[in-house]
Amino acid sequence: MPAEPALLRRHRFDGPVAMLFLIPSLLGFVVFFAYPTIRGLLLSFTDWDLLSKAHLIGGANYSELFGDSTYWNSLKVTLVYVLWNIPAQTILALAIALMMQHLSQTPVLKGLFLIPWLIPNVIVAMLWLWLLDPAVGFVDEILKLMGFKALGFLANTDMALPVVAGINIWKWMGYNALIIYAGLQSIPKEVNEAVEIDGARGWTAFWKVTLPLLRPVMAFVLVTTIIGSFQIYDTVAVTTKGGPVDATWVMNFYLFKHAFQEYRMGFATAGSMVLFALLFVVGLIQMRMLRAGEAD
Repeated sequence: MPAEPALLRRHRFDGPVAMLFLIPSLLGFVVFFAYPTIRGLLLSFTDWDLLSKAHLIGGANYSELFGDSTYWNSLKVTLVYVLWNIPAQTILALAIALMMQHLSQTPVLKGLFLIPWLIPNVIVAMLWLWLLDPAVGFVDEILKLMGFKALGFLANTDMALPVVAGINIWKWMGYNALIIYAGLQSIPKEVNEAVEIDGARGWTAFWKVTLPLLRPVMAFVLVTTIIGSFQIYDTVAVTTKGGPVDATWVMNFYLFKHAFQEYRMGFATAGSMVLFALLFVVGLIQMRMLRAGEAD
């Protein structure tokens, strides 16, 4: 029989080696993602209170959850927060990335935009809590010097949620701008040269050529930022604690209250499973609508 080609033998050997390298990631996925998710799903059908043994109660937690007006209000507040956060954050990040591409590509500028992202969320929230404090805050003092009255941003029911969104926009827009900037750098120079030869300039070139080529990057940015926005908690916990009244009572604050203040972990887990399902569906819709795996 003829000897087996060396290339074929190498391909047969590559499979087991590849699986060997995948084992650590697979173990991490099972231990830190799959198992907690399955356990959480099972706990959502119990009355577990963190202290005593869990007992199966069927779908009672879900029935109570969907019948709770406070839950629906927290979902509404979260959706409004997402609508405040995502468009402004994405547009600003895109504008910053284009500025770095066309005006200045110095590492110092990139580092300055990245500084807010490097600061922990709690520190960012405390910083802005002090800056916006109506008694000693820098922002209200500036308004007074300009002849305006102190607004008490975080104590105003109409302004609290947009301000919380603004804090997170300030923190994350630089990071997203660098991701988009990396996407801009990956566009071949020949494409830009061809566009210029064809006479396309400014907005036309950006809309017709640059943005379609950025689709995979923009899809990544939008999917990750929307998922992160639905999970907002720390900024609210530090600045407004869900208030004033319930103006910033987001879903994660609702779940935290039931889990760690009322010790209704089974009920809170049911809420987290609904949030997981919601994010899963939203992510799939985004990936499908944005055609994340392709670029024009």
